Amino acid sequence: MGAANKELTSRSERIRASLTTRFAPTALEVIDESHKHAGHAGARPEGETHFRVRIVAAAFADMTRVSRHRAVTSALADEFDAGLHALSIDAQAG
Repeated sequence: MGAANKELTSRSERIRASLTTRFAPTALEVIDESHKHAGHAGARPEGETHFRVRIVAAAFADMTRVSRHRAVTSALADEFDAGLHALSIDAQAG
């Protein structure tokens, strides 16, 4: 993660910045769904562990669905290393 991203305070802001930098999306939603997973594996009282991402980007044009998911997961590797537990991904070409 670049130095600029380390200055962002919330995980959702960092996710948004990482995906914007990597894919230049035409549409991007980052939704914190941690409250739905309270008490589940990986959940933390402070939240920011379970997210849903909806992203549309031209960068996905020649990728399979699995490749798109791998690309998004790879772009967020630092977040997974720092406690992101689950990510639901809807990645579309556009």
